[in-house]
Formats: sequence, structure tokens, C-alpha cells
Amino acid sequence: MSDTKNVASNDSGYDVVVVGGGAAGLSAALVLARARRRVAVVDAGSPRNAPAAHMQGFLSRDGMPPAALLEVGRAEAAGYGVDVIEGRVDHIDHIDHIDDVDHIEHGFQVHLAGGPALPARRVVVATGLRDELPDIPGVRERWGRDVLHCPYCHGYEVGDEPIGVLGTHPEGVRHAMLLRQWSADIVFFPHTMDLTGDERERLAARGVRVVDGPVKRLVVDDDRLRGVELAEGSVVPRGAVFVFPRMVPHDDLLTGLGCARDESGQLITDPSGRTSAPGVWAVGNVADRRAQVITAAGMASAAAIAVNHDLVEEEIARDVEKHRGADAASPAFPRPLADVVAPGGHAG
Repeated sequence: MSDTKNVASNDSGYDVVVVGGGAAGLSAALVLARARRRVAVVDAGSPRNAPAAHMQGFLSRDGMPPAALLEVGRAEAAGYGVDVIEGRVDHIDHIDHIDDVDHIEHGFQVHLAGGPALPARRVVVATGLRDELPDIPGVRERWGRDVLHCPYCHGYEVGDEPIGVLGTHPEGVRHAMLLRQWSADIVFFPHTMDLTGDERERLAARGVRVVDGPVKRLVVDDDRLRGVELAEGSVVPRGAVFVFPRMVPHDDLLTGLGCARDESGQLITDPSGRTSAPGVWAVGNVADRRAQVITAAGMASAAAIAVNHDLVEEEIARDVEKHRGADAASPAFPRPLADVVAPGGHAG
């Protein structure tokens, strides 16, 4: 990882520590550093989209390798003085600082695994998620190459090819109908799903062929996907296969900070990414499973602005208290000269 530091260079602490150095984390750090904040990014170096050769749909960066985007992003952030630290955050302690006038300032100790704790006034969590894939031989091996997930990320590149969709997730049926927009040759493999009559009718109306029976494996030859083999032995030729993975956010740090969730277990944030834990924001896939790279970066930019405003409000409150204290300690203004001059014109 280029332009990084192994330990924090700011002994007095940071205004913000960003956990996660993907597009979201680096975007937040960039905006905050341009606001002249002291910022550190802690990155474990395992981005979700690492298997993909290219990313699409990011204006001015369409087709750019994900690793190249991160390299440029780290260099830009470091150019503004951001400390990019290689490592993993083990846990975060929330510590409120209360001064003599009961003014509360939020603070954190961000503990690195096997390393020091970084003091921070605010925390932005951008730790992303992991894709849990079905246990079908060939799926994980081809993931990000010709086994894909997002039609908006990869549909154009495999347009008009024979495409398969594995029914290993409840969203698989909708996935297959959506992909019909990119190719006229879509086959849906229910695998172990029980399709309803309505689902079969909708797939047929959309022009999606259904091939029933459990899937045994993906057939790969000469480093290319060739087809989908069923348990009964037949092979359906396919050039690409789409899978809807189970998306699991890396949100243990947020759980440890007591961030609230809704009834489905989804993290609750406001439009800026602020969580229920004071001083904590969450951006990117850890907060929104469906966020694409460009969406995650936009979320992070908005969060960074909100974080800076929050810090400014805290600083204004502190400054007002100091100002009031200074006024109370000031000596009384001297009496007017007329009050201290005797009637004869001489000072008394």
C-alpha cells in the first residue's frame, strides 16, 4: 500500500478517524482534510470488489480497475495530510469528556489490532460488507470474473451473451427478469427453490427460460465459464452466471458502539450517515448493502460535511463558554474621568 504510515503521526490525536479505506472511507477523509481537520484512515486492505478487474458507472472512472482507484484516492488523501494506516481496528471505546462547566465533548479511543489506540473526536465507519456465496463448485472461483452480481456493474459487458441466473436467493427471480434487459437469452435455474405459479408466469412472460433441477457445478474450461451442470448430468451452455449473494455488513464495531437497528436488523442512520451513537457515522456498504462505488463515495462526502459541522458546533459551544468566563473574570471598566476629577480641575 503506497503513501501510508504504520503508526499515527499525530500524537495529540485526530479530529476524525475513518475506519475503512475504500471509496467511501477515502472520500470522507478527503473532504474532512480539505476542511483542515486532522484525519487518519485505518485500512485492512481487503476491499469487497477486489476480485473484479474493472468497475463501471463511476463518472470519469468508468472501466478503471478498483485497485487503481484506491491507489489514486490514497495519494490524494495523503496529499492533504491524511495519515493512512495499514491495520485493522479491533474495537472502539466511546469516552465523553466533561469540563468544569458541564460541557460534554465526545471522544473515542480507536484500538488497532496488535497496535496503539488512536484518540479521535469523531469516528466514521466505512468497513463495507462481505458477500456470502452459495456452496456450488465454481461460483467462488469465478466470482467477479464471469460469475457476477450487479447488472448495472457488469450487465453491459456481458450483453447479448447466454446468461444464467442461480436461484439461491429470494431475489433471484427478480434478478433474472431484470437481466432480460441486457440479453434475450436468460435461463433461470431455481436450484432448490420452489417457484410459485405466479413467478413462473412472470418469468415466461418476460422471456426467461426456467431449467428445473439442482445445480451440481459450474463448468469451466480453458479458464472460461462454459455452462451450468445439473445434478442429473446435463449441461446448459452459459457465458456468464449471475448470483445474488447474501450480503453481510462488517458492522461489529457499530454493534460494540451500541448503534441502533430497525426490526430487520438494518443499521439506522439519518440522511448524513449519523448513527444513534453520538459522534459516530456509518457510510458505504456497511450502512447500505446496495450502494455502488459511486454511491458510497457520495454518501461519504455528505457524511464528512455533517461531521465537520458537528465539530464546529462543539467548538462554538466551547468558545462561548470561554468567552463568558473571560468576561466574568475581567476587571470593572475604569470610571469616567469626570467622576475622578475634583471641582477645581485637579485630580482628587
